[in-house]
Amino acid sequence: MSLQFEILHQSPSTQARVGRITTPHGVFDTPAFMPVGTRAAIKGLLPSLVAETGSQTILANTYHLMLRPGADLVERRGGLHTFMNWPGPILTDSGGYQVYSMADLNKMTDEGVRFRSVIDGAMIDLTPERSIEVQHQLGADIIMAFDDCPPSVDPVNFNETRKRLSAQRQSSFAKNYDHDKRLEVANERTIRWLERCDETHRTSGRADRQALFGIVQGGADLARRSWSAERVCSVELPGYAIGGVAVGEGFRDILRVVDHTAPLLPREKPRYLMGVGYERDLVAASRAGCDMFDCVLPTRNGRNANAFTPTGPIRLKNARFAEDDGPIDESCDCPACRGFSRAYLRHLFLAEEMLGPILCSLHNVRHFQRLMLDIRDTIREDNWSAFIRRWPVASEGCLGPDDPGARDADVGHARPA
Repeated sequence: MSLQFEILHQSPSTQARVGRITTPHGVFDTPAFMPVGTRAAIKGLLPSLVAETGSQTILANTYHLMLRPGADLVERRGGLHTFMNWPGPILTDSGGYQVYSMADLNKMTDEGVRFRSVIDGAMIDLTPERSIEVQHQLGADIIMAFDDCPPSVDPVNFNETRKRLSAQRQSSFAKNYDHDKRLEVANERTIRWLERCDETHRTSGRADRQALFGIVQGGADLARRSWSAERVCSVELPGYAIGGVAVGEGFRDILRVVDHTAPLLPREKPRYLMGVGYERDLVAASRAGCDMFDCVLPTRNGRNANAFTPTGPIRLKNARFAEDDGPIDESCDCPACRGFSRAYLRHLFLAEEMLGPILCSLHNVRHFQRLMLDIRDTIREDNWSAFIRRWPVASEGCLGPDDPGARDADVGHARPA
């Protein structure tokens, strides 16, 4: 069997649960945070260092690896596990999100997506069948169905910076754009594409080695989320994901969508919330019953001197740290916090020494793994008030979507790039 999921403990006061997922390349505990190795590397970090942070499973990106170095080459090298020297479980996304958000030119039809490669300008067709074939060649333990990921909210409501960037990359701002119609088309296309992915996967002979997950779409519209969940879950799969979240909406809408959608997914299967996020997002989604998460934030922010702490992020380049001999976080046991001061780390960034981004990224990944470890312990103990005292930065995640404290905040969530 490609994947086994066992629920070890169910919270009596929330939908949260502690579980364990077994794959052909090992076991990981849930709720789990997966660092993102977009191009078969967690930027700046050796695989052994990633493992030492407590990371048990990682994510790689189908779109980027298909373009460079190519799935054929990775397959000839023995698949991703051998190629990148990561012996543990790996998940690959389908490449669909990147096609829509990054491609210089794309044309979407019911058959698939045609886009221009950002590497050499060649025109490439990516269909549900091709996405699955590429993921077969990459050899990840968990692979994702090719889906249609629309903006979660009407792009006219994005802030001006996001609107400008999105307008450059997406066709969503074409004349006569109808957001409701776009969500409807995406839902219907997603289920048709899932059926094609499932057929390709089942007939490939790889279903006993690689677990295919389906993805629920529907934007911030709860009725459409229900429609999508019912149809996606009608296809029998080892696990299911909530997609199209944190792509333009605020924190309250994220909570509302996740709280509504997670219970619609089969209890006995792992639930994967794609592309989030900040500490409060992970806490809120874990309490709603989600089991798996990924985000580029730890390493992306680390490369830019932004370090996470239980009380909130700090920017190490700030002048106030010039003579600060303390660690990033007194409570952290990572190599950056055990041996280096904020003053030294600030110097590394200002001197453009590569050790700065490496140490800050390593700290950030460990920060998120410490958070997940504490979330799992808190679910077992059912003591969320003590958790908030240890992690005040995540306190908003312990509020319901309709709580006045669950206010909208800056939209800073990040899908894999």
